Amino acid sequence: MSEVTRVNKPWGYEIHWAKTDRYVGKVIHINAGHALSLQYHNLKDETVHVFSGKILFEREVDGKLIGREMGPGESEHVTPKTVHRMTAIVDSDVLEASTPELHDVVRLEDRYGRSGT
Repeated sequence: MSEVTRVNKPWGYEIHWAKTDRYVGKVIHINAGHALSLQYHNLKDETVHVFSGKILFEREVDGKLIGREMGPGESEHVTPKTVHRMTAIVDSDVLEASTPELHDVVRLEDRYGRSGT
């Protein structure tokens, strides 16, 4: 069994509950009104699933950010190089299953002063 770790973030926190050389499982808690970076990954492939709450999920399509509200039971697959962002409309818990490249984040915009990778 892998070690469960909590990683505090300016928008909430992550609980890493599974980590192997092939996959990672996380719970991403986003506080109401807060957002993750507008970002993309060079290698990381992920699927997010709203467990509770309501989020605005934005994805770049043909150079424009397209947003949709997502609630419990809804999922999105995010392939490498896809620009995306999640914003919590209410306190939300999002499950993420991904490949193991946790540090593969290129931030394009960030409300909390973090930039780059």
